Amino acid sequence: MVLDLSTHTLTLKHPFTISRESHSTQDTLIVHLSMAGETGYGEATSNPYYGHTLQSLLSEIRGIRDEIESYPFNKPEDFHRWLREKNLSSFALCALDLAAHDLYGKLQKKPLYELWGTSTAKYPITNYTIGIDTIERMVSKMKEKPWPIYKIKLGTKEDLEIVRELRKHSTSVFRIDANGAWTASQTIAIAPSLKELGVEFIEQPLKADDWEGMERVAHHSVLPVIADESCLVESDVARCALHFNGINIKLTKCGGLTPALRMIKQGRELGLKIMVGCMTESTVGISAIGQLLPQLDYVDMDGPLLISNDIASGIKIHDDARITFPKIGGSGIQLLL
Repeated sequence: MVLDLSTHTLTLKHPFTISRESHSTQDTLIVHLSMAGETGYGEATSNPYYGHTLQSLLSEIRGIRDEIESYPFNKPEDFHRWLREKNLSSFALCALDLAAHDLYGKLQKKPLYELWGTSTAKYPITNYTIGIDTIERMVSKMKEKPWPIYKIKLGTKEDLEIVRELRKHSTSVFRIDANGAWTASQTIAIAPSLKELGVEFIEQPLKADDWEGMERVAHHSVLPVIADESCLVESDVARCALHFNGINIKLTKCGGLTPALRMIKQGRELGLKIMVGCMTESTVGISAIGQLLPQLDYVDMDGPLLISNDIASGIKIHDDARITFPKIGGSGIQLLL
């Protein structure tokens, strides 16, 4: 295989704010893996919360470049198993695993969902995220992008007021993501009002390690609760099943499609609802998520809708929320740069 790396800065259409941070751009790393006339692409964004910068990701992958290029690539699952022995971060591992899957599917001339034995005849609609802002600007963002499902970021002193005002301007489904900003008591107390306002579920209301609080929420919340920061890797799934109604799998956090597929299977066996979310990736990362759609209950893959300078083609999300799946193999990714 031939390995190439490129870095890009994605520009957000609006500053993106959640309970713990705010940013107007998103740096991202694209991995290119080529052989037999085909190139597969994978992506991992930088993330200060988890301690990953472009330089740290580049350093990790460049450190094993020669080994990667001499690896006898056959199946992405075997490649992932081999990479796990190199002590890479989950973000670096994800970018390589996504590229390997895209490459494999292109070599097989089939999309990944087909290789996995699934059909795109039915799939969940992605939500569109409204980041924390003034109430007026949050309303404006929602009006700017009419959409059937909104994920609303909360974690302010006026959370209920925000949802009430947004509800005046939309009949769409609302999902709430507090990114760990609430306490168990706050969550239990606010849930009935949110339910009346048409909220479908609450995502990660408490800090990731507040398992005692989540046990209280699990027993007393009138709304379902989905784990995000509490469910990073495969070993987290079983514990989350005792405290949440579902899990939100992030490919960068778990290390790619290979472990995500196992997490989906395990979550299903434990009776959990399954969601896959994004980290404001370009269409490179989103197209990989798109291959999982037939296996999901919910999805958050609005990255390309939030940026103004997408760098690839692949999965296309239309203005009416329909998705067009690429006809080429793998994740169907082609870089535009």
